[in-house]
Amino acid sequence: MQNNPIARLGDTGVYVLQDLGRMTFFLLKAFRGVFRRPFRFREVLRQVHFIGAGSLTVIICTAATTGMVLGLQGFYSLNKFGAEGWLGSAVSLSLIMELGPVLTALMVAGRAGSAMCAELGIMRISDQIDALDCMAIDPFRYLISPKFLAALFSVPLLTAVFDVVGIAGGYVAGVTLMGVSPGSYIESMQASVTNHDLRLGIIKSFVFGLLVVWICTGRGYFVWEIRGAGFGAESVSRVTTQAVVMSSITVLVFDYLLTAVLL
Repeated sequence: MQNNPIARLGDTGVYVLQDLGRMTFFLLKAFRGVFRRPFRFREVLRQVHFIGAGSLTVIICTAATTGMVLGLQGFYSLNKFGAEGWLGSAVSLSLIMELGPVLTALMVAGRAGSAMCAELGIMRISDQIDALDCMAIDPFRYLISPKFLAALFSVPLLTAVFDVVGIAGGYVAGVTLMGVSPGSYIESMQASVTNHDLRLGIIKSFVFGLLVVWICTGRGYFVWEIRGAGFGAESVSRVTTQAVVMSSITVLVFDYLLTAVLL
């Protein structure tokens, strides 16, 4: 490591550019592997089960509690203005446009993303990926591309489940516990939610799913080339933690960018 701070800054800049280049080519190769035959439908279904069905419990629990909290806080705020009848609108718009896609992506990153990163990292340090190359088997078509397809399919569906369960949780908190009229809750929601709002939530869920699977699989695949990762099992643990943190921060940053562009 250079002692000169300017040299250290230059080394960091070069490393960042190299890392961006690696990850960009990784993304392109992963999408190319999607169209290479033979297609691995069975592996895609296995990954859909792992990412989608395996994350369903944590998504439902998170959505229910989030919706109930939104219902209570929304009632507290709207009641000050005598507008508690618009509680359904506040809860549904908050979930569909913002909290649903973001929290779903964060939960998937913490549960499935960390597992995918650790799996690829262990395969890399144990030379299993190199063995695939030696056997003329494309590791992207065999390992990476099915995960991309599964994430792009599963995350939007999980987001839809999150929205429905969250709205139901808001209904329980607002109508059952706080006494809001059931008709006004449903009617305000139907009057406020538009196709534009639904499209924004769907676009966010696709982008967030892509970011999570891209960063988590890429960190695991390049585990030996990550600065400060160390060696052996230690490198896998550090890179997995880095992948979850990086994907979570990236989701939050892109949430603002997409909202600013598409809202």
